[in-house]
Amino acid sequence: MKKYILPTLAVFSVALGLFLGLAMSQPAQAQRISYQDGQWHFETSKVDRLLQLMENSYVDELNIDSITDEAMDALVKKLDPHSAYIPKEDLEMVNSELSGSFSGIGVQFTIQQDTVNIVAVIAGGPCEGKGVLAGDKIISVDDSAFVGKKLNNEKVMKTLRGEKGTKVKLGIKRAGASNPLYFTITRGDIPVTSVDAKFIIIKNGQKIGFVRANKFGETTYREFMMAMEEMKAQGATKYIVDLRENSGGYMDQAIRMANEFLHRGEMIVYSEGKAYPRYEAKADGSGDFQDVPLVVLIDNFSASASEIFAGAMQDNDRALIVGRRSFGKGLVQQQIPFADGSAVRLTVARYYTPSGRSIQKPYKMGESEEYENELMERFESGEFYSADSIHLSDSTTYRTKHGRIVYGGGGIMPDVFVGRDTTLNTPWYNLCVNHAYTYQFAFKYTDEHRKELKAFTNWKALENHLLKQDLVSQMAAFAEEKGVEPKADEIQKSRPLMTRLLNAYIVRNILGDEGFFPLFERDDEITKKAVELLSK
Repeated sequence: MKKYILPTLAVFSVALGLFLGLAMSQPAQAQRISYQDGQWHFETSKVDRLLQLMENSYVDELNIDSITDEAMDALVKKLDPHSAYIPKEDLEMVNSELSGSFSGIGVQFTIQQDTVNIVAVIAGGPCEGKGVLAGDKIISVDDSAFVGKKLNNEKVMKTLRGEKGTKVKLGIKRAGASNPLYFTITRGDIPVTSVDAKFIIIKNGQKIGFVRANKFGETTYREFMMAMEEMKAQGATKYIVDLRENSGGYMDQAIRMANEFLHRGEMIVYSEGKAYPRYEAKADGSGDFQDVPLVVLIDNFSASASEIFAGAMQDNDRALIVGRRSFGKGLVQQQIPFADGSAVRLTVARYYTPSGRSIQKPYKMGESEEYENELMERFESGEFYSADSIHLSDSTTYRTKHGRIVYGGGGIMPDVFVGRDTTLNTPWYNLCVNHAYTYQFAFKYTDEHRKELKAFTNWKALENHLLKQDLVSQMAAFAEEKGVEPKADEIQKSRPLMTRLLNAYIVRNILGDEGFFPLFERDDEITKKAVELLSK
């Protein structure tokens, strides 16, 4: 029988593949596929018939591609808040957020006074060694003016990024140069990094390694392990993994990271959906850090893959979770491409922590605005300041490996809650921060003193220099020019906060994140609590 069955199955499989491939190759078309009386039948949906009627019979010419994109977007918005339609012109930029690299010129920039200001030239990027310097202002691109109120981050990125090997001509205005300078840059690969901080904190003679991941992209696990091994080589014996403001990304990267800390057979996460068979991820026992003391930091913006990692550590009683309740995203998306270059990210499953809890917060199908406002409601209820203000939607109790009670239905609850400290906040400070005047002043100060600041090669020496400059008074004068009334009592009360922020921003402008994070985290309340717990 085999010699008859196998060829028949092979032919059937090829035919099925051809028909399904034909169906899926039609962009933005909804079709029902059925098999009757020995034949495949393709029934075009009402949506597709309407689009065809509009294209063929409407009185005026239509941009049917644009209308199709709008229709696709409207359909997907009827689903959960995390399913999304991505038009082809946006797909490359969306994918580059999590990919290992993208093609561009290799600069970090900010838009100040309607002009693109180069904050830093990325090491190893196309601009390095070509004459472009931090502090330069881009005033033209390919001989066309590139300034004005219509500039925004998206437009700048779309203009400066491009296919590898293509050239772009930059017109640069530089302090001290009377005429514009022109540089032709060949676009090349720019690495996208996930780990933006790794350093050692010394407390009570103990070395604590601190590593911060800003997302879970293609290279996160590799970057993370390099950072951990580097700190281990420097003598670290305890570790802090900072996942605050990490909105997630690829689930496999979080699983691989969690595997490093768990013993063989311990559950990391499982997921399942209507057409998505149950998938379980368990530790294989090969991890290099299975028994080191560990604290994981989370906050209200830690989501998805961050919550998978934190949930695995919490449910296996492997680490202390410190900070504030996480976002609450327990849905798995799969990206499905269309032939025209667009794609849909469709929710196909839910994931569950080892104890069996879903941490997905409540949502209503097609009502994303209410869902997006939920974080603001948390803030207004006082949850950012007090654990007593937290209200979960699911009162079901779950138990960790050692029997501790945990809850689902709205994010990961930290084992140790640390609320926001506003004792030094004042209306003057809040106005300066909320209008980004602190950032603008720090950039202006850096630009005006770049030569003397570049003489410092480590953050401690640079901070000591900045502490002698009375930056807060200069900041107050700068803010007054912007319309913020200086109030002596408020300025004095907020002086420690403002000093820390300005120093950190200026250090970042000169030394990058390697200087910024050690300085900024030294006085951070959540980090201080983690260090206190680990050092005992």
